[in-house]
Amino acid sequence: MTKIDFKKTIDAYRAPRGRFERLEVPAMRYLMLDGHGDPNTSPLYAASLAALYPTGYAVKFASKEELGRDYVVPPLEGLWWADSMDSFTTARDKSAWKWTLLLMVPEWIDHDLVNAAAARARTRAAAKRGMVQAALERMGEIRLETLTEGDCVQTLHVGPYDDEAATLARLHHEFIPDQGLRMTGRHHEVYLSDPRRVPPERLRTILRQPVTHQH
Repeated sequence: MTKIDFKKTIDAYRAPRGRFERLEVPAMRYLMLDGHGDPNTSPLYAASLAALYPTGYAVKFASKEELGRDYVVPPLEGLWWADSMDSFTTARDKSAWKWTLLLMVPEWIDHDLVNAAAARARTRAAAKRGMVQAALERMGEIRLETLTEGDCVQTLHVGPYDDEAATLARLHHEFIPDQGLRMTGRHHEVYLSDPRRVPPERLRTILRQPVTHQH
């Protein structure tokens, strides 16, 4: 059985370091969870991560066992927005941030498989000692949706998450308007590195912004 690694087959999972690249991102399907607040301190964010990963792996194993199709669970992704996008580039007021956490699933996965796998994941999680109740509740809120971004600009950021502001400022206020474009949709990040295993200075994160032509 071939195991597909989407980081190697989908162009949207690759980005250049040190420059901005424009590309067409295909419609993709994700497990999604919404929330708000500082990702470093928010209990909701921590509970969402604790809910999303077991569900994502349950879906992957169900695909392998029931459909005979195996794949590497893709990296965590996040959509980020706020009432004022300056909270990402200047003030960095993380308490004002809103987010949707994402785990991509292949197009052959349907809602029935996701629902059954998610139920099994919740049952297993509930039996574990120390499983936070908030995470169990969040597991019940995961949904499967398609995200269509289309025309986008992205780059690879290497370093701590808090060092993204300067790159985002150039993207938002220089590159995009200079190309006759304007921002549409939500700021999108793809976390290619695991912050539990990789030091901050080596974290690799794709920064993506959907765009459209100015009118």
